Amino acid sequence: MTIPIALTIAGSDSSGGAGIQADLKTFAALGVYGASVITALTAQNTKGVSGIHAVPADFVTAQIDAVFGDLDVKAVKIGMAAEPATIDAIAAGLTRWAPPHVVLDPVMVATSGDRLLAADAVEALRKKLIPRASLITPNLPEAAALLNEPVAAGEAAIESQGKRLLAMGCPAVLIKGGHGQGAESIDYFIDASGSRALAAPRIATKNTHGTGCSLSSAIAAGLAKGEELETAIRNAKAWISAAIAAADRFSVGHGHGPVHHFHNYY
Repeated sequence: MTIPIALTIAGSDSSGGAGIQADLKTFAALGVYGASVITALTAQNTKGVSGIHAVPADFVTAQIDAVFGDLDVKAVKIGMAAEPATIDAIAAGLTRWAPPHVVLDPVMVATSGDRLLAADAVEALRKKLIPRASLITPNLPEAAALLNEPVAAGEAAIESQGKRLLAMGCPAVLIKGGHGQGAESIDYFIDASGSRALAAPRIATKNTHGTGCSLSSAIAAGLAKGEELETAIRNAKAWISAAIAAADRFSVGHGHGPVHHFHNYY
């Protein structure tokens, strides 16, 4: 039996709700074999991040080469890359191995509000990883931070920021609307052919830990299975919406609990 393989390059969340752990759960839930390259260890739970320990860049390189040297990776998801040296190692690895699909989730701030990206790493992210990505998936605050602009308010402003992000060298952008207001959570998919608004009902729950990680991983899983980009995005959005809707089925921790990755099974 052959199975599509996806790789997550991201940080570890010790409480299991975001980062590498969320990515691997997402891959498994969607029928994709997951491999991982860990860029950082976090001491983290549903209430916040109490510590970050970066993995040395040369060991990030060693992990990348070990995976690609043996596994037939169809898609890569990149999450937390906290330091410029880490970003350099990832960018060099992507150049060396040329995976067919790269989904970049520019993780800057955790659901708890804790900052996960050093200020000097933002410019490295702009110049070295965004041009190598097939898709970037910033939320509204991350899109604004990448552009050094205020958070966009309204569809026209969001689409305008999306076009400026495209100008950084990536062919497609998904600006996530979870931080917005209103009865619907609207994501905007923007590429050379225009902008599409993808709406879903806004779900009232505090259990949204790992939402962004899981959405980008679900898109990567779809691409690994051979789906076209827009199809992968639409399927991933439907899946994450169901995972958020099911998040209150169980209680994990005392802060922002995780989404329910395996809502289709229990």
